[in-house]
Amino acid sequence: MLSTDPSDRLVLDQKDTIPVALFSELLVIEQMVRNRVSKALPSGMELSHFTVLNHLARMQQEKSPAQLAKAFHVTRGAMSNTLSRLEWAGYVHIRPEWEDARKKLVSISPSGRAARDAAMSAISPIIGDAVEMAGSERVRDVIPVLREMRKGLTED
Repeated sequence: MLSTDPSDRLVLDQKDTIPVALFSELLVIEQMVRNRVSKALPSGMELSHFTVLNHLARMQQEKSPAQLAKAFHVTRGAMSNTLSRLEWAGYVHIRPEWEDARKKLVSISPSGRAARDAAMSAISPIIGDAVEMAGSERVRDVIPVLREMRKGLTED
């Protein structure tokens, strides 16, 4: 559970507003999670590789590189680089779109699904421990708030 030590309570003053405190915590958590998860991933797999494989596994449908770049808020060039590495590893299949061969479609391969599953097994204890520390009910309550904030930030 979370600490009940009064010294851990958030103290707000003129310089430390709620938005600043919230985003400071989110950024520190993001960096810590990124570091721990990256170390736990199978050898040779980068966090960007895992996130693309996880997305494709969850969506269960082909996506264009442009759709993936938009979903991850990265440039098409960055996504193209990630997809090239995933294709080289045999984790994704990239094929021409039948109506317009200039366009491509990406799907997860059976070995990509296995690599994603192995990565999930490796990182699940890290994520589970974090949820357990905070309390699953508290985490469940905050997810809709964080989701709403994310949606608000992604709207153009």
